Amino acid sequence: MKRYKLIKDFRYIYKRGMIFYVIAESEFIGVKEFVLQTINLDGKIILSEKELKDYFRQLY
Repeated sequence: MKRYKLIKDFRYIYKRGMIFYVIAESEFIGVKEFVLQTINLDGKIILSEKELKDYFRQLY
């Protein structure tokens, strides 16, 4: 499962440094969307590919 770390505050709710898991990826007519779940299962967010690149960094 892919893990991402938040590199800057996102939507005033999620703070820098939080870790998320990608639970779903979808693509429809060239538009990619990702559903991320917090590591402690507090919340889910739906992101575009651009938001994912701007706010998150993949962990290995």
